[in-house]
Amino acid sequence: MSITNVGIGLRAEHYQEIHQTSPAIDFLEVHSENYFDKNSLNYFYLQQLSEQYPLSFHGIGLSLGSAEAVSKNHLKQLKTLIAEFNPFLISDHLSWSSWQGTYFNDLLPVPYTEEALSRFITNINQVQDHLQTQIIVENPSSYLEYKNTDYNEATFLNEISERTGCGLLLDINNVYVSATNNDFSAQQYLDEINFNKVQEIHLAGHIRKQFAEGEILIDTHSKLISDPVWQLYSTNIDKIKNAVTLIEWDAELPALSVLLGERDKAKQFLKEVTHD
Repeated sequence: MSITNVGIGLRAEHYQEIHQTSPAIDFLEVHSENYFDKNSLNYFYLQQLSEQYPLSFHGIGLSLGSAEAVSKNHLKQLKTLIAEFNPFLISDHLSWSSWQGTYFNDLLPVPYTEEALSRFITNINQVQDHLQTQIIVENPSSYLEYKNTDYNEATFLNEISERTGCGLLLDINNVYVSATNNDFSAQQYLDEINFNKVQEIHLAGHIRKQFAEGEILIDTHSKLISDPVWQLYSTNIDKIKNAVTLIEWDAELPALSVLLGERDKAKQFLKEVTHD
């Protein structure tokens, strides 16, 4: 894989069309937990499509920021899936999402403190030791900031990568959403992140919600990629060393042709840079 490779997120609505028409997609990214059941229709189609396309596994259930150890059962299922499909990337999030066996419906934020850093390092090391491979960790979208922190998010991610050897998944839409909601510079964030550690870029859409207290951006993955996110991608694309790019769309799914159109747009930006 190289920086010119652009993939799309695989969703059930597009299984048959992709399988039957075999569009020229560099890779497919799937949510790992949707394929733990070997008897499911999801698993059946993944078997078919894995013969046509490289795969990336993107998880939401490791709960890397939790104060408890990563679930051994979850790790076992993930390792089995990896052994079956051999994805070229394995990722999860800078967040927590479970407690004592209960999984929540969102990726919850953590304060960027020394204590939280220690917990992330412990959990990421546990995951990488169990899987016997590197994982990459994605920056979240945020709607609030903790008052008591020791790091900003970019520095926190850099520190985690340095201390565990994990890679980074840089979601540029999440950077833009968080920067707008919390009033900081998205470009400064991208100036601080260690692009040498970034192995994947996510691009997605968001919505704007207006409340009496003001406007907020919500990371819904349900719209076309916004112009400001494309601008950030274009402005910083020359920093990308080894990362592939993914078009991510999870809700209000459009026709496959729309995702491929967004893929083509990303490829055009990459082409312009690589031909300079």
